[in-house]
Amino acid sequence: MRGLWIKGGIKRHHPCFPPVIKNGGSLSPSLKSFNNLVPQFRPPILGFDLPEIWKPLHTPSLSSHYKQQQQVSNEPIATVIDGKSIAEEIRREIAIEVRKMYVSIGKVPGLAVILVGSRKDSVTYVCCKEKACHEVGITSICSRLPEDSSEDDVLRAVSIFNEDPSIHGILVQLPLPHHMNEEKILNSIDIQKDVDGFHPLNIGNLAMKGREPLFLPCTPKGCVELLIRYGIEILGKRAVVIGRSNVVGLPTALLLQRHHATVSTVHPYTQNPEEITREADIVVSAAGVANLVRGYWLKPGAIVIDVGTNPVEDSCSERGYRLIGDVCYEEASRVASAITPVPGGVGPMTVAMLLSNTLDSAKRYYRLR
Repeated sequence: MRGLWIKGGIKRHHPCFPPVIKNGGSLSPSLKSFNNLVPQFRPPILGFDLPEIWKPLHTPSLSSHYKQQQQVSNEPIATVIDGKSIAEEIRREIAIEVRKMYVSIGKVPGLAVILVGSRKDSVTYVCCKEKACHEVGITSICSRLPEDSSEDDVLRAVSIFNEDPSIHGILVQLPLPHHMNEEKILNSIDIQKDVDGFHPLNIGNLAMKGREPLFLPCTPKGCVELLIRYGIEILGKRAVVIGRSNVVGLPTALLLQRHHATVSTVHPYTQNPEEITREADIVVSAAGVANLVRGYWLKPGAIVIDVGTNPVEDSCSERGYRLIGDVCYEEASRVASAITPVPGGVGPMTVAMLLSNTLDSAKRYYRLR
């Protein structure tokens, strides 16, 4: 956690930091030398691994916050960024490429999915991916393991697919059961088949200028692909990524930097997150908190990419719930110039990018352009 300089010492913002006491209990009158600041406790150089818990913020109504500003409409003005239609377009392109590969060499890409347990959402996601593979001509194999499988069982399944030349992409459906080491299992995937893009070498190469990762994580890739296909300029723009997970937030920030945006990351320990977000031309929210981002968080004319898919109770729905995003759509659509809906925005793009990565892996394996 960062400190705040005050007259004679450092004010700590987190209970992990005990108070700094010097000179018999009184603070030094000046900061002429760092020798005057001798804290009893120093944080580790890599910082603390603190939980990502978002606290509710006071949310004034959009009308009261912007009552003196003319840029806010009483009606939705934002262009809807239709991820579903763009994803369908990409899948048609992939299907053509897969067909060309089969005609040329008699081979098609292969994707293996490892599913541990029977979580309803995970089963739904896996079925969706299998259906998408079938539609574009990619071979899909799913290894279903019981909830009480051992970590070694999963590692063996990964190893089998690592050695199978007909498999060009391996995906371990997350989350895994609590008794398993997720990092160890993901790191065991052959980097040449890491179509989820989570391998440390892929993330490291994404972070380093001049390096090329073999794969980009699917959701960040989908977010930026939407911006590109809608002709939204990224270079030189201010971007804010809300959330810093290894799956979405971190790689999205890195990818936007690759496109020469000036990127800030907002997380649960950020002070005044709404003020930082309001400076952004492009906002990508991946916090996993329903309606976290309100209209008053946004600069008029901002581009909003909402990654959140949060279930909320809905007695009118057959499932008993409906999905909403991190962004309050009703408010944001009156301020932003373009916004992704939930559902139908980023979700379909994530699946399309998985197919794209699997195709790229197969083309690399067979040395096709």
